[in-house]
Amino acid sequence: MIRFDVITIFPPMFDAISRHGVSARALERGLWQLRCWNPRDFAKDAYRSVDDRPYGGGPGMVMLAEPLTAALAAIAADQGAVGLARGPVIHLSPRGRPLTHRRVQELTALEAVTLLASRYEAVDERLVERHVDEELSIGDFVVSGGELPAMMLIDATVRLLPGVLNDERSARQDSFADGLLDCAHFTRPEVFEGVPVPEVLLSGHHARIARWRREQSLAATASRRPDLIARARRDGLLTPEDERFLAALAQSPGERQNETK
Repeated sequence: MIRFDVITIFPPMFDAISRHGVSARALERGLWQLRCWNPRDFAKDAYRSVDDRPYGGGPGMVMLAEPLTAALAAIAADQGAVGLARGPVIHLSPRGRPLTHRRVQELTALEAVTLLASRYEAVDERLVERHVDEELSIGDFVVSGGELPAMMLIDATVRLLPGVLNDERSARQDSFADGLLDCAHFTRPEVFEGVPVPEVLLSGHHARIARWRREQSLAATASRRPDLIARARRDGLLTPEDERFLAALAQSPGERQNETK
C-alpha cells in the first residue's frame, strides 16, 4: 500500500480520484491512502497568505516558503507517527523531468510519497532547493496549478498496484509498459461504417494475433514516437523479428512491393 500526501490550496479537487473510478474503488478497499494538506492552515497571518510579490518585480505571485515548509514538516511527522518510511517530496512543475512509466513503476514500491501541487507563478526557490527531492513534469505545457498533474501521477501509480485492476494484464499491455505504444484494439460490431475488424483477430490463432499486435505496436511507435523505438533498441527490448519488421517498414512502398514479387 502507498500513501500520497498532497499539499494543495484546493483539496476538494482531489475528489476526482478519491470518489470516482478505479482509484476510488481501490481507495475504498484500502489499497492506497490519500491525505490533502492546505498550506493556508500553516500560514502565520490573519489572511492565511500563501503567496507574495516576487523580488525583482515581474508578473504573477510566488508561493511563500514558510507555510510550505511547515506543511512538509507536519506531513513528515504524521507519516513517522504511523510508521511509514519517508518517501520523496515531489514538486509538479513544468521545469521538472518528464514523468515516465518507469518512474511510476518505481513509485509503486514506496510506502509514502509527498506531492507539492503549487499554484501561481512559482514557488520560492529556497523551498525547492532545500525541501524538494524531485521535480516532475507531465508535458511541455503549462496548466494553472499542480493539482491535475498530481492526480495524473497518483492515478498512474495506483492502477499499477496489485489488485487494483480487475485484470492485471491490462496494465502490462498499456502503452509504455514494454517501451512501446499500445496496438490498435477492436470490439463489436464486426463491421463498422463499412470497415471490418482485421481478419487475424477473428482467426483464433493466438500466436498470429500476438505477432500482429506486436507489429501494430511497433508501427504506431515508429510513426508517432520514434524516440521510443531508439530507447527500446538501446534497452535491448527489440527482438530480431522486431528489427526485421521495422526495417521492412522503413522501406518505401515501392521497394516493399518489389520484394514481394
